[in-house]
Amino acid sequence: MKDRSLTLLTVLDLAGTLLFGVEGAMAAIGGNLDLLGLMVLGFATALAGGIIRDLLIGAVPPDSLRDWRYSATAVSGAVLAFFLHRFVQAVPNDIILVLDAAGLAMFTAAGTEKALAYEMHPFVAVLLGTLTGIGGGTVRDILLARIPIVLRADVYATAAIAGSAVMIVARRLGVHPVLAAFLGGAACFLLRMISVWLHWNLPRVASP
Repeated sequence: MKDRSLTLLTVLDLAGTLLFGVEGAMAAIGGNLDLLGLMVLGFATALAGGIIRDLLIGAVPPDSLRDWRYSATAVSGAVLAFFLHRFVQAVPNDIILVLDAAGLAMFTAAGTEKALAYEMHPFVAVLLGTLTGIGGGTVRDILLARIPIVLRADVYATAAIAGSAVMIVARRLGVHPVLAAFLGGAACFLLRMISVWLHWNLPRVASP
């Protein structure tokens, strides 16, 4: 991979790792888990999506396990949430939604960028970018024994798909990789937030 791709991946991955590490810990606090459970949930939320992505594209061992900074960032976010739990629990739900959307956008852009760097087909890159964004949250919800948010939330995975697609189209049009990642991430973030504000939902089968 080119140096600029490595730098972009590292920045996006670490920023998203910190956000999702904190978010996973917050979910653990809400589930009344102990310190170990909190760190496990923070780790899983932050890194599971990237680990699954790397395994699928053959990037083994996964970067998040080979590079100590990822694990340290995820655990640091979880420990930070633990010691500042009174402050964390007082954070308004709107801010939590914004942080979640930001983490989703960063991981989606990072996953898409890595898939493209490994010369995956654009369609596959969209799938891998989406998987990177939603994978950790899905594992988190499974560990908490609840239906994953990606299967019930108003435009969550769809926002990741859209952001990844925007990023790939921008790259195909010759846009600089950093700007393309920003555009894709922004599209994902804005679509997620707008869907929450306007209560958008995908069609569902009506209950009998």
